[in-house]
Amino acid sequence: MNIEKQNKIPVVAVVGPTASGKTALAIELAKIFDAEIVSADSMQIYKGMDIASAKPDKEEMQGIPHHLIDFLDTNEKYSVKRYIEDASAAIRDIISRNKRVIICGGTGLYVDSLLQNIVFEDEPDNTTVREKLRLRREREGIEALYNELKEIDPLTADSLHINNEGRVIRALETYYLTGEKPSVIRERSKSVPSDYNALYIGLCYKDRDVLYERINRRVEIMTEKGLVEEAREYFSVDKKNTAAQAIGHKEIIPYLSGEISLAEAKDNLKKATRHYAKRQMTWFRRNPDINNIYIDEYKTFEDAVSAAAQIIRDSRIFGEGEII
Repeated sequence: MNIEKQNKIPVVAVVGPTASGKTALAIELAKIFDAEIVSADSMQIYKGMDIASAKPDKEEMQGIPHHLIDFLDTNEKYSVKRYIEDASAAIRDIISRNKRVIICGGTGLYVDSLLQNIVFEDEPDNTTVREKLRLRREREGIEALYNELKEIDPLTADSLHINNEGRVIRALETYYLTGEKPSVIRERSKSVPSDYNALYIGLCYKDRDVLYERINRRVEIMTEKGLVEEAREYFSVDKKNTAAQAIGHKEIIPYLSGEISLAEAKDNLKKATRHYAKRQMTWFRRNPDINNIYIDEYKTFEDAVSAAAQIIRDSRIFGEGEII
């Protein structure tokens, strides 16, 4: 390891599409390397939105501390800039206790903004422009605005889920106020070297149908666990809050309104989740530094864990050996 990297904070990032097994892998690696986990999931931050976001419960965590999970009310706004601030504070806390750090999540914008030191200045704010965009959303639907963003700035569009209406509108607002693509602004902001020496481990599937089957199965499990009841609770409180617009809730709401059957709602959720997974895979494929672990090439999950642990050992990012 060169001197420059020695002076940086070592971090392992476990990334990949939804339902790929990131959480389980990160927990096993944390047990091996005496680490704590900092979440990079834009939905798991919200209190109570447990089922839709596939938030790990205490049993799944196996005693491994998780940071930036379940701490924000669904009516609160949360920005990438704030995530960087909160994640940086969590990492400093973990390091101060001589623990190691594992970032885990599928929100690529969170992960890369944190580890690549993308600086977010205060975003431009213009009520008139935003109101025009919101009125267009009411008339034309979010799909029209999302497609417009995709034409203007495909990099930013691919990083956002179509259901994330606030960020889609915010990205268009930034473009119309500054005349620049948000992705160009982010790239230019990488003016200061990162504080982190990051090792990326990406979970992938050679056979994409295997991942899609995992997604389909997850939706069925989520429904059995009470997804409909969770969506009903948030929908009844505020139809426009973050939880009501989140993937996993938004697809259930037409069923709650009596517009479609539960079977149709579940099919819509499976389809939306598969599309989201495709966008996540597209995002992470752009990173040439990711060490890919193809889960379906291993006989057991334990074999995949061993392969990921060996990548970490070989990199020596955490120093010599591991703590068991």
